[in-house]
Amino acid sequence: MTAPSPSFLHWRKATASQGSQGCVELAPLPGMVAVRDSKDPNGPMLVFEHDVWRHMVEQVRSGELDL
Repeated sequence: MTAPSPSFLHWRKATASQGSQGCVELAPLPGMVAVRDSKDPNGPMLVFEHDVWRHMVEQVRSGELDL
């Protein structure tokens, strides 16, 4: 799949990040999730399949990926 232009996606940021210096933003794609740095909206984005993204979020929440 060729990644769409970031400007055509509907990006959203967590409400908890409002007022912060930056965070990641997410945009839904068919069967996937695009992720980018909110401080660099024209920079690179990563695209994950839904299952991969969901698994990573579960690992972060459980502390398994805690740095």
